[in-house]
Amino acid sequence: MPEKRPNFILFITDQHRADYLGCYGHPVVQTPHIDAMAQQGLAFDSFYVASPVCMPNRASLMTARLPSSHGVRMNGSPLSRRNVTFVELLRDAGYDTALIGKSHLQTLSGQPPLLKKPEGRSGYHHANGDLREAVRHDLTEPAYKLEEPRYWADGNPNFPTPFYGFDHVELVIGHGDGVGGHYRDWLYSKEPDADALIGPENQLPHDYICPQAVRTAIPEELYSTTYIAERAEAWLAARKDSERPFFLMVSWPDPHHPFNPPGRYWDMYNPANMPVPEAFLRNDWTPPEHVAGILRTREEGRAMLGGLNSVAVTLREAQEAQALTCGMITMIDDAVGRVKQALHDTGRADTTVTMFTTDHGDHLGDHKLLLKGAEQYEQITRVPFIWADPEGPAGERTDKIGQTYDIGTTILERARIEPAYGMQGVDLMSHARETALIQYAHQKIMDGMPIRPNVHSLRRDCYRLSVYQHMSWGELYDLDDDPGEFCNLWNDPGYSAIKLSLLEDLARAELAAADLSPAPVARA
Repeated sequence: MPEKRPNFILFITDQHRADYLGCYGHPVVQTPHIDAMAQQGLAFDSFYVASPVCMPNRASLMTARLPSSHGVRMNGSPLSRRNVTFVELLRDAGYDTALIGKSHLQTLSGQPPLLKKPEGRSGYHHANGDLREAVRHDLTEPAYKLEEPRYWADGNPNFPTPFYGFDHVELVIGHGDGVGGHYRDWLYSKEPDADALIGPENQLPHDYICPQAVRTAIPEELYSTTYIAERAEAWLAARKDSERPFFLMVSWPDPHHPFNPPGRYWDMYNPANMPVPEAFLRNDWTPPEHVAGILRTREEGRAMLGGLNSVAVTLREAQEAQALTCGMITMIDDAVGRVKQALHDTGRADTTVTMFTTDHGDHLGDHKLLLKGAEQYEQITRVPFIWADPEGPAGERTDKIGQTYDIGTTILERARIEPAYGMQGVDLMSHARETALIQYAHQKIMDGMPIRPNVHSLRRDCYRLSVYQHMSWGELYDLDDDPGEFCNLWNDPGYSAIKLSLLEDLARAELAAADLSPAPVARA
């Protein structure tokens, strides 16, 4: 083991697509601190999630495994502690470990699931207890309810650590201005009357019509983004004289909806200056069935505009959502600057690798949609990843494919720590993936369709292929000729050979993703 091991800071946002950073080409949003990381390091232009939704992808980040292996196939399934995380391996090697901000490795709502086990047939014996499911588990135990509101109902509890490998944890739970966790106690310690500032019912006047646009009355200095920056600064300051290496995850719940940037960030960007999504400029697009269902649901007045899944929007609504998202992103960028300054003040910046990524994207008006769902467009699956290593490349970009579940193994390799057997990620500094495999499932039935989505996608070269369970059709796009993904080539005879090749690669990727753990213990 080397005498001086690098430190690591991983900045991660929530629902933040790759092209909403200055260094990734956005024409309006200002992100100088994150852009500086790209200038100091290596930016990945073809980086994809393992799953384009929070819990499965965050579980993949932590375990360096795909959803089909770690078991969090959809939102609503806590990450079983049977999984080994890369943070646990860092901790085992002597690292100080901390999580400040959002976790979402466990469920947040405390509400019953939409997808329930069948009751069983009349006249048949029904097994009891842990025999009801094919795999025994303890996911209903209190240890997996640490992020639910009832756990925090009586004030700041004695939060148990280590938490998936983190020895120090300060949580922000939920989204918007009414979030909980450790943040809530901090907020009320500074503003005892915070209840009068929180929520849509207390919002400041505005004329935005975008779904979930809320002009929060919480001031900038009391907003969760500020809390996370302040607590990260404090944690770093406490490490100033320590010789132990550290890993710090700084995790913001923004720019996830509701769209509620506080204070000056609300009107920092003019919706009229936001790009017009291509779908609003063309009349030759035939949406695939699952997208058509979302558009039709809004037209018929049945859309759940206050929900979590994709909804159809007008051009004005799309541009408003874009502007408010940019406000939240710039506030995060300012917070990144604060944390980087705190790192510099410790004198350990020259031995610290800093990274930036997010857990998935948002349509933000593309294909006339908002938020995210079963649609596997680039806006949802492609995310930023920046690796800024004082001993690595600086000011470089790469188009080699990487995925979220490669981050942990890349960190372990840099720290010269062996990954756990069965981890599926690769070292991004020395390995180039030929394809990206993306797995998505959800509890909610798709709009206009009678099934719950279960879709696996493959990205290779300029192509995106998606195969849906229970569907007789799929999707195939050539992003060189059609970067907006408007022309579905699934049934195009001219692409039959390419489609077959992609289907073969999808099958090979699924084979490579087979779980190797637990390892055999003997010969047969």
